[in-house]
Amino acid sequence: MDYSIYQVDAFTDLLFKGNPACVVPLDRWLDDDVLLNVAKENGVPETAFFVKKNNEIHLRWFTPDIEMDLCGHATLATAHVIKKHLHYQGEILNFKTLSGDVKVSISNDKYFLDFPSRMPVDNSLPNNLKEALNLIPNRVLKSRDYVLVYENEAAIRNIQIKRNLFDTLDLGTGGVVVTSQGEKVDFVSRFFTPRATLLEDPVTGSAHCSLIPYWASKLNKERLSAQQLSERGGTLICENLGDRVLIGGEARTFLEGTFKIK
Repeated sequence: MDYSIYQVDAFTDLLFKGNPACVVPLDRWLDDDVLLNVAKENGVPETAFFVKKNNEIHLRWFTPDIEMDLCGHATLATAHVIKKHLHYQGEILNFKTLSGDVKVSISNDKYFLDFPSRMPVDNSLPNNLKEALNLIPNRVLKSRDYVLVYENEAAIRNIQIKRNLFDTLDLGTGGVVVTSQGEKVDFVSRFFTPRATLLEDPVTGSAHCSLIPYWASKLNKERLSAQQLSERGGTLICENLGDRVLIGGEARTFLEGTFKIK
């Protein structure tokens, strides 16, 4: 059977930037091991699969290693595919996910993810994480992810990870985000995942569920601009809504095709 597939660069208005995600529309769910193998074959940070049932869209995300509980850039990529390639006429999409209901609103070719807020709280720095970092943070917080706060953007750009030590961390679906106030935007970040095929994620929407409430409180403003300082880079439009956050950005389609499973 043939399955449609799209590859989309999310949180960018340029091809080959932002975070690549594959999007696969399905009529029904395939076995979990098949979904994971498709994600491995795609080799991008996340592959999103969705099934439309009546007026609901059920959405799941897989890395090449595991199923994720929440993924921002692949949700944005899915909304882009539904709007631009499947010709959805509305301006709001509602998804059913492992993290509950997720809404995406569409305005002027920008997609705004309505995600749960995950305010990080003060935590201690595990020894194996401390030894894996070349720079020690000013502050350590944690929600799903460790949030390590540094003095300035130069520190974020200069972070290096000793992977053999970093991979001794067991964070489940979480990772480690390093962040500071930005020079040209409100805040910047990078995101690393232990034991993952891809150590550094190009742009991590779900990490901003914690970054947005933290920096909104720190900077005393509800609307913020953000950049992820990976090699590909990405730009995010952020808004703090209390128990929810808005994470906005653009997307560009790189590939449209089909694949077979026999």
